[in-house]
Amino acid sequence: MQKNNRRYDLDWWRVIAILAVFLHHVGMPFNGDDFHIMNAESSKALDDITVFFEQIRLPLLFLISGTGTVFAFSKRKWFQFIGERSYRLLIPLFFGVVLIVPPQIYFENIQEYSSYFQLYPDALLHLKTNHLWFIENLFYISIISIPIIILFKSKQSIGVKKLLDEIASRKYGLFLWVLPLLFIKIVSKDFYPSDSKDITNLSSTFFFGYFFLTGILMTTTPNIWNHLKRHRKFNLRIAIACIIIFYGYYFLPEEIASKVFSLKVRWIIWYLVTCLVSWSSIITLLGYGQFWFNKSSPLLTKLNEAIYPFYILHQTVIVVLTFYIVKLNLPIFIKIPILLKSSLLIIIILYRFLIYPFKLTRIIFGMKKNE
Repeated sequence: MQKNNRRYDLDWWRVIAILAVFLHHVGMPFNGDDFHIMNAESSKALDDITVFFEQIRLPLLFLISGTGTVFAFSKRKWFQFIGERSYRLLIPLFFGVVLIVPPQIYFENIQEYSSYFQLYPDALLHLKTNHLWFIENLFYISIISIPIIILFKSKQSIGVKKLLDEIASRKYGLFLWVLPLLFIKIVSKDFYPSDSKDITNLSSTFFFGYFFLTGILMTTTPNIWNHLKRHRKFNLRIAIACIIIFYGYYFLPEEIASKVFSLKVRWIIWYLVTCLVSWSSIITLLGYGQFWFNKSSPLLTKLNEAIYPFYILHQTVIVVLTFYIVKLNLPIFIKIPILLKSSLLIIIILYRFLIYPFKLTRIIFGMKKNE
């Protein structure tokens, strides 16, 4: 982003979204869901809370990535952009799957190996991205989006952008952008029902890709940000209504739902309510963020630089610490703060003393050169 035209609100939302991913992964060993290492006891209340934030954090991150991609592209030709994306995404991805992810695999399956060194050759032969799937997907989607960015920065797109601006200017306009998302989610899930985040699972790729695309459209049609700001209170009311509908269906007893709807219909309704709550919440946050966060600060500068290495490191640190913490004879409400504080402290130490000061580690973790 240009320094004289930087969107500090989007920088803040990027930081907040990745911190939300961190908090989500801290809670996963205790919410009864499916994580690499699970606590023997689980919290239904924690699961009920995280299910809502699951609908927001990653879609928001992909939308912001779409906006950032446009800014990155604006300073480069398309082939320079591919080089920059490769440098910032593929290098951290390669070193991540080789160095950062294997400890997760080891501690998840520790009973199968006599030592870490026994696992490592096999891990190199069967590389897994684990939480780094986001970086892999972001690279592919960024490259695929090059023609779209070129088109929307050209005169040929003036008519389309006028139409988008006209729709977005109306009260319901930006909320109506949820309609393509609903179609994508419901139809693609019929062919790709898996929840896998692999790039080949097109239901996931198309879903997150839509948010990435809307980030591109919002950034190449700048007046849309004004509409987000102007209609923020109206969008908030819609978001509250969607959240009520979401939780109303989420808490609907299975025995009642199964009598009224077939299994397929129940899933379609779930896709519907999740898309509604995702989209309405995000457009509301983007509107209010322009009032809350659109200013620079020394803290934001430091966080914005650190957040990428933080993301790369966080899940491995959490998994390793979880292996030991779940064995403690303590209640969940004590274990979670222990995991939260210890993992945060270790990540900060690793970043400050092993990553931040050195040119090589900065490259490996996708950081810019230290000026």
